[in-house]
Amino acid sequence: MEKVIASLRREYAGEALDISHVDKSPFVQFQYWFEEAVRANVNEANAMSLATVGKAGRPSIRVVLLKRFDESGFVFFTNYESRKGRDLAENPFASMSFFWPELFRQVRIEGRVEKVLLEESDSYFESRPFDSRIGAMVSKQSQVLESREYLEAQVNSLSSEYEGKNLKRPAFWGGFCLIPEYFEFWQGRPNRLHDRIIYDQNADNWDIKRLFP
Repeated sequence: MEKVIASLRREYAGEALDISHVDKSPFVQFQYWFEEAVRANVNEANAMSLATVGKAGRPSIRVVLLKRFDESGFVFFTNYESRKGRDLAENPFASMSFFWPELFRQVRIEGRVEKVLLEESDSYFESRPFDSRIGAMVSKQSQVLESREYLEAQVNSLSSEYEGKNLKRPAFWGGFCLIPEYFEFWQGRPNRLHDRIIYDQNADNWDIKRLFP
């Protein structure tokens, strides 16, 4: 298996990325790339790896879905009592990474994380399908579950109880917004000589630099 893994190799043939080609705003540059990923039919273009660190100093990473972005930050929703929710309560900084292999591209973003306004969490929760809202209410995310049967029984019970009713967002569920302090735009290139352009926040400005591959 080691030989098989070591032999796995794909040549990256992305277009050149240079400082002269990128927008002065990392948010605009991200929008360009995100729209290109959508047009290229990248599977789950809004899927991102989210890394958090709790008070014990141990990193944890998982894939979540981006639900909004603008110059105020990048928003995702979760159970506040999950591991990532607890991590962010203890250490409100995180890193997210998007990988779009069809375009040979990655974007890394780092920054401070805050809860979104209650109104935004309410609005997004109410926009979700009924079954997804039931799932969010039932799930004690990241806690031990005794069996799949128990989970499904809870879902069926709550679905019957709230059938035809307007489900309100539970207090333990809502959104987080990552407020960026650092961006990296990574473009895969031949011979592993990848292009890496970073935006580093400096007061109210962004310093744009190239990194070695």
